[in-house]
Order: sequence, then structure tokens, then C-alpha cells
Amino acid sequence: MDRRIFHGQLDAHEMGQALVAQFNRGNLRAQQFSKRGKEIVQIATRDRPISGGITALTIYLDQVEDGIAVQVGEQAWLGIAASIGTTILSVWQNPFNLIHRLDDIAQDVENIQISDQIWQVIENYAQMKGATFELSERFRRMVCEYCETANPIGEPRCIACGAPLGDVQPSTCKNCGFVINKDDINCPNCNQPI
Repeated sequence: MDRRIFHGQLDAHEMGQALVAQFNRGNLRAQQFSKRGKEIVQIATRDRPISGGITALTIYLDQVEDGIAVQVGEQAWLGIAASIGTTILSVWQNPFNLIHRLDDIAQDVENIQISDQIWQVIENYAQMKGATFELSERFRRMVCEYCETANPIGEPRCIACGAPLGDVQPSTCKNCGFVINKDDINCPNCNQPI
């Protein structure tokens, strides 16, 4: 599974709608539903597609503090390999069969590229909303516990009062290296206990 976190004012339901709008057409169908506070989008080829093999993919959109965690599941290649194999066998037997299989080849290539297309739609939506991969503002500055002055990350002492800033420094997940807040119980990136 591929997982990324987008920071900004994003709405998981809206992002799911953008995916459904993009992929619920042609040989593909898409559906969205909510489960335990997560938005889930499923994209698959329609029953009895006109051309190409069958594939399916699930995207999980989880509203997290400061943004959305997006997780794209492994793509199931249910019939693409068989469709490509049929094309190769058909062309090997008679090269002129390639003309009749062009639609299948084009659809198979499009189905193989679904995962990349999903990330493109998600990144376009995030960019439209002004979101980034950068650390959110709360991690770019540390607030001194004594005088409440904002200090740059990594500063050992408060730039205003000189108090030590060791307790407010962010730490990272030991599993994936993602910057975590001291109040986090599980890593927002890999979901491992801290």
C-alpha cells in the first residue's frame, strides 16, 4: 500500500467525490462510502467490459490533524494478464489479429495506469485547495512554554527569554521517520504505536 499525507484545509469527502467524478465513466466504475470515520473509494472495471481485462483498487481517505492521510491499496489485476496473453497469442498466430485487438491493448494499458492517475487526481485536488507535502505550520514553529514566543524548529533556547526548548521539540516515528507530536499515540503516517 502506498500512503501519503497532505497538509492543509482538505476534506476527505470532497477528495473522494473528485475521485469518483474522474473514474466513474467509460469502462470504469467508482463508488464512495464512509466507514468508521474514513472515506473509502473503490474503482473497478465494469461488469463485462467492452474491451480489456478486469482490475480493481481501493483508496482510503482518513481525516487527520492538519490534513488527510491517503492510502492506495494494491491493484488487483484480475483479468489484465489474461487479456494481454490472449493478445500476444492471437498476434503470434496471425499478425493481422493485432488490428482487432487494438481496443483491448489500449484498455489494458489504461487499466495498468490507474494507480498513477489516482495520485494525479489527488495531487490536483490538494494543490487546488492549497495543500502541500510540507510540514504543517504547527510543526514549523515551537512555542516556548514560558513566554509563548514562536521559535524555529531545532532552536535549543527560546529566542525571546532564553528558556530551554527541549520539551517542545518535535520527535520522529522510530518506524518511518515521520515528524510526530508529543501527544500522538500512533504515528499518523504508518499507524505504528509510538
